[in-house]
Amino acid sequence: MGSTGGKGLSLARRLYTSRALGLVLGLVCVSVAMYPLDPPAWVWGLMLFNGLVWPHLGYQWARRARVPYHAEYRNLLVDAFMGGFWVAAMHFNPLPSATTISMMAMNNVAIGGLRFLAAGLAVQILGVGVGLVVFAPALVMQTSPAQLYACLPLLMLYPLALGWICFRQAYTLGRQKRELLALSRTDSLTGLLNHGAWKDQLDIAFQRCRLQKQGAAIALIDIDHFKAINDTYGHVAGDIVLRQLSKMLKQNLRAADVAGRYGGDEFCVILPDLPLFNAAQAMESLRERFSTLGYEQSPALTVSLSIGLAAYDPAHSDATRWLNDADQALYEAKANGRNRVICNSDRPHHELLDSV
Repeated sequence: MGSTGGKGLSLARRLYTSRALGLVLGLVCVSVAMYPLDPPAWVWGLMLFNGLVWPHLGYQWARRARVPYHAEYRNLLVDAFMGGFWVAAMHFNPLPSATTISMMAMNNVAIGGLRFLAAGLAVQILGVGVGLVVFAPALVMQTSPAQLYACLPLLMLYPLALGWICFRQAYTLGRQKRELLALSRTDSLTGLLNHGAWKDQLDIAFQRCRLQKQGAAIALIDIDHFKAINDTYGHVAGDIVLRQLSKMLKQNLRAADVAGRYGGDEFCVILPDLPLFNAAQAMESLRERFSTLGYEQSPALTVSLSIGLAAYDPAHSDATRWLNDADQALYEAKANGRNRVICNSDRPHHELLDSV
């Protein structure tokens, strides 16, 4: 109900602008076509009501309706009916009639596609039938120069206005779609990529390494004894630690590096075009800086990191094997006392550092 109401009000606001402009321009077109026919005063009154009053009345009707979307749907059918009525009243004068029908058809297609075009056409035919009953059936098969010029504003300005409204709607929907896509790929607590989005980036990095014959490294980062932090200092403190780590990753990584929250207290980083030794140095620097952070809410709290690193290996059949290497290195870091960086290689991490 709330969703339908919001959608209906948004539709009513968009159509209010186009209806107000279209019917004022249509009033000029129809009145010039009707003038030579010398219609009675009530017809002039109906024309003025339709062109100047109905757009505002219809908008207020939709705004106050229990379901604005349904009310606006009825408003559009009223527009179609009156369009058919005026075509018959003008005795089918070719240019004003074609202009009226085509502008309404364009509006109906823009609003509801072919289905609403068909509904609008059916109601227009009903309006023509009522018009033939009210007015003596006749045909005016010539359009005067004055009537031609009276149609030009409607032919030129209304499509421009409708196109602008459709463009703004498409732009808004596109922006919302991009925002939703970003939200669906982002971890809400840390602002980093979530598990699925980071795995997609890992696959891309793996294929890039394979095709371009370039190197890269990935790191899996685990906050040591995170459950104990939550149990001792509370989950609020745990969330602060997670946000601190994500902030440090954003501040200290290169623009090309891709960080994500892998799940729980585990983070992940793709380090493209970086040899394993340099990646180890970067992660060691991160570990040392993070271990020195203080927490105002919990002064006694100190937090360390265990980090597993793995370099891209051309022998890997897929990115999962690469990730498994990093996971194995992280397991070794935990098994060897935590608070350290371990590279997945034949040598311990300290030997890797000493060899360069």
